[in-house]
Amino acid sequence: MSEKNYDCEEVVAVVDRDRYVSEFRDVPTFEACCKACPNYGNRWGCPPFDHDTLQDLQPYNKVMLIGAKITPHDPKMPMDRVYEIMRPELERLNERLLNLEREKGGMAFGFVGKCPYCNDEPCARRQGLPCRHPDVVRPSLEAYGFNVSETASKLLGIDMVWSSGKTIPRYLTLVCGLFYNE
Repeated sequence: MSEKNYDCEEVVAVVDRDRYVSEFRDVPTFEACCKACPNYGNRWGCPPFDHDTLQDLQPYNKVMLIGAKITPHDPKMPMDRVYEIMRPELERLNERLLNLEREKGGMAFGFVGKCPYCNDEPCARRQGLPCRHPDVVRPSLEAYGFNVSETASKLLGIDMVWSSGKTIPRYLTLVCGLFYNE
């Protein structure tokens, strides 16, 4: 196994579900963002959903939020290599979330973007078929209307930074979570 070309710092916060929903959920704003994305309606982890997503959260009283701050060793790494350093952390965090979901019960929330399970195959949703991996695919917090940037800064102490377009930013941020009962 080759040596990692980045460092990863992880931060965890646990908050009451009601507080998280009232302070960090803004469905109209994030639904508009999702509608502008080419994944909208084309991935099973992305909206639109055929049910009231708030109802999915009602059975739970806590939210465990996990943030990963990924800092590349090469500060001039080109943007086209971003997945190279994100994928191992996406896979690690997805596995951790699914384990937490099994241990605590509840509902896990993963990440937007490329499905880590279908690899380069297009999502089955595009063909009107059920998800190939329903046991492991989870929606993102953004898909349920949560402001991940505010979550990262106010609850995890990680201010998100953005790329200039040519190189990746100083660090990358991943935010995921688990709604569960304490």
